[in-house]
Amino acid sequence: MAHWFSSGLLSGEWHGDVRITVEGGTIARIDIGVPPGADDDRHAIALPGLPNVHSHAFQRAMAGLTEGPVAAGRDDFWSWRELMYALVAVLTPEDIEAIAAMAFAEMLEAGFTRVGEFHYLHHDTNGAPYADPAQMARAVAAAAGETGIALTLLPVFYAHSGFGGMPPLAEQRRFVSDLEGFARLLEGARAAVADLADGVVGVAPHSLRAVTPGELQSLSELAPAGPIHIHIAEQIPEVEACLAWSGTRPVRWLMDHAPVDERWCLIHATHVKSDELAAISSARAVVGLCPITEANLGDGLFPAGDFLETGGRWGIGSDSNVRIDAAEELRLLEYGQRLFGVRRNVLSSEGHSTGRTLFEQAFRGGTQALGADPSGLTVGAPADIVALAVDGPAERDGVLDHWIFARGSVQTVWRGGRKVVEQGRHVSRDAIAARYRRVMERLVA
Repeated sequence: MAHWFSSGLLSGEWHGDVRITVEGGTIARIDIGVPPGADDDRHAIALPGLPNVHSHAFQRAMAGLTEGPVAAGRDDFWSWRELMYALVAVLTPEDIEAIAAMAFAEMLEAGFTRVGEFHYLHHDTNGAPYADPAQMARAVAAAAGETGIALTLLPVFYAHSGFGGMPPLAEQRRFVSDLEGFARLLEGARAAVADLADGVVGVAPHSLRAVTPGELQSLSELAPAGPIHIHIAEQIPEVEACLAWSGTRPVRWLMDHAPVDERWCLIHATHVKSDELAAISSARAVVGLCPITEANLGDGLFPAGDFLETGGRWGIGSDSNVRIDAAEELRLLEYGQRLFGVRRNVLSSEGHSTGRTLFEQAFRGGTQALGADPSGLTVGAPADIVALAVDGPAERDGVLDHWIFARGSVQTVWRGGRKVVEQGRHVSRDAIAARYRRVMERLVA
């Protein structure tokens, strides 16, 4: 099967009149400067699919349901968390599969072709493990298989409610594991992903408040090769609690006490100092930024401009999935830096426009964080292709500027050579959306 594009971003360079031949899910051949063949389908712009470094798929069910009036006091992440606990108390594996399928379909429609699923809803409603401890992970993997998105599954270890090994809360019973139980769950997760094309399994200590130092060390040993993701320094109260416990800020503590390297992804890292930024960059770790969710929760603003100056690496994620839109994540990231720094084009790099810099940074950091192929659109790489239409005159880097900052749309997406989005809609959207609606009608009744 061959696809022809008027322009394509190939291995970091723009080329015109591009013909991409796909065989067995991979790119078998690329011809440049050629007319389309008689049987080729024809498109405008070819881009590599973006990685989504951080998702809690089940939280798609909360979208639009947490913006009501505040009864009393201050509304922030911690009050939002109480609403999240109420949802997770009732979800079944069938619910998880339906909700995740909806989220994953929307990710593909937005131009994401791989998701890092930070998966922490493990147990039955009473907190007891299912007979198959990875039953919930299997539901997530089934949703990935149905929609076609590439999956990096990140089973979460969660044992404590606060720094210093505080006992877990009753509301956290569906998350909580000991190391022995988590090892079984992790093996089950690996089996669940085994049949997926390009599936990857890592491990995710939930946060420094949810694991002890000894548990963190053991988790690193359970994942000797895969990605390691951790929530860190997302909220100011978290930083204050870490200081009270250890005398050190969260990112500084992690860098001083854990073997952080290029396999690690630090999710949010919102509240950091300059020495912490330098340490992350030196370790070649990735920061996972989720601008839409961070704005929705009122978390704060990561100093991305300062981090970029240190050579830091970052990717973007949809996190709570309140809105799934790759271009908007990138736009909001840049606009937040503009508002904070009172200047324009903060995240541009020499020789490239802001849109090009944002796209390439998100691609490179994201593929690293998810253990994915970083090649992009090259021969031998997975055929993860996004066909973009731009509403207006734009060439080369201007295509990305127009998509992110003005108007453009994802038209067609292939994941591993399989067409999963056509005319901007997932090919199975109607059935996926109908199943999702049935679940939501029951949940909000």
